[in-house]
Amino acid sequence: MGGADRNRKIRFMGVMDNTNVEVIAQSLIQEAYHKMREARPEEALEKLSEALRADYTQQEALYAFKCLDWWLKRIKGIDSTGETCSYSRGNFLLSQWKGYYGFLGLVGNTFDRCQYAVKHFVYSLTLQNFCEVFAEGSMRHDPDLLERIGRCYKGIGSYEEALDYLKQAAQFKQEDAATMADLADVYALVGETKAAKVLFREAFFIDPQVIDLRNLESELILALVRRVADMGHSGAELQEWIPVYGALFGVFTVKRELKLTELGRLKQQIFDLENEMRGRPDDENILTPALLNKYLRLMDYYEGTVGNRALIDEIKLKIKIIEPVIFERYMC
Repeated sequence: MGGADRNRKIRFMGVMDNTNVEVIAQSLIQEAYHKMREARPEEALEKLSEALRADYTQQEALYAFKCLDWWLKRIKGIDSTGETCSYSRGNFLLSQWKGYYGFLGLVGNTFDRCQYAVKHFVYSLTLQNFCEVFAEGSMRHDPDLLERIGRCYKGIGSYEEALDYLKQAAQFKQEDAATMADLADVYALVGETKAAKVLFREAFFIDPQVIDLRNLESELILALVRRVADMGHSGAELQEWIPVYGALFGVFTVKRELKLTELGRLKQQIFDLENEMRGRPDDENILTPALLNKYLRLMDYYEGTVGNRALIDEIKLKIKIIEPVIFERYMC
């Protein structure tokens, strides 16, 4: 007896077996996720509707319906504008993730397999648009396009392809923290831990604020993010503390020697941040970890190249003044 016939028999007998209903609903939800991964969202919505008709208390089906419906409304919105440029359509889809994360914060419960299916659907659709642009040839070497294609491949779990495109993009965007963090994330996902550590360290040194933590997937970085969040940090403050504790906890352990031009820029950044600390005491919660990040980088340089104990001790004294707990716990 097929699933539909079995369901009709249950209803005909006037008996609603909770176990059977749950099995039917879960099967329909799984079918919906399969349809999403196949880029057949309307059929996925219908499967979720069937699951809710079978069991109106099914929270995962309701959650998945809301998530998919949110994206379909945005897709229909750009369709209604008549926008035909594949590059613009791809950029629009990428731009919607921030709003989607805000939407998820309002929905409440999280079902991981739903998010995996939604992510695969949206990134596949986005990738299709960007690959059309890439195939045309005129933007084949454009670093922004390469970065976007790499990010989409990472979003659908095709890490080797993601690595290929992100490495090409990073050659042109060596000072772009977001691109570097994405590349580091993929290296971690494919087991290239050494490369991941050095790139994460570089990315969070350049600019922690431009890195979207919600787009990172590897346990290497997510474990650090959770640990820092458990210490009571959140938002922009959390972003700034990640490289500090990444160094102190032994996560960002793979280092490279600074060039002389980079050393000069680092010293200027420290000088500017020290002045900001004196002039903007209300922003101390952000400026303190930002300055500590620079101090630790300069200390690494002195330890690895100069070996001047007096210079190292001078930095430690500055750390002790602005954050005595960090000094006492990790540097005494």
